[in-house]
Amino acid sequence: MIPLKKTYILKLYVAGNTPNSVRALKTLKNILELEFQGVYILKVIDVLKNPQLAEEDNILAIPTLTKVLPPPVRKIIGDLSDREKVLIGLDLLYEELREDEENL
Repeated sequence: MIPLKKTYILKLYVAGNTPNSVRALKTLKNILELEFQGVYILKVIDVLKNPQLAEEDNILAIPTLTKVLPPPVRKIIGDLSDREKVLIGLDLLYEELREDEENL
């Protein structure tokens, strides 16, 4: 029996096509393709078009990445250029380290 992988549900809040928003989306897509290999759903929310969605989720800074599932909910603020910080924020780096320890 093949163990099921977690599916990550993520929301990226951006403000139009600002340099930071574009960089965050490009960086995130790169990380997701390399690390998550299709086990994610990404919703990009432009707060200029949908400010109510940002307000509902208490988003105070842009860009912000929110991991909705699996719990706990996590928020990462900034252009996501620090790959390690993003992986730790998504609980992925911790799991990789734990799996490496188990394989020793």
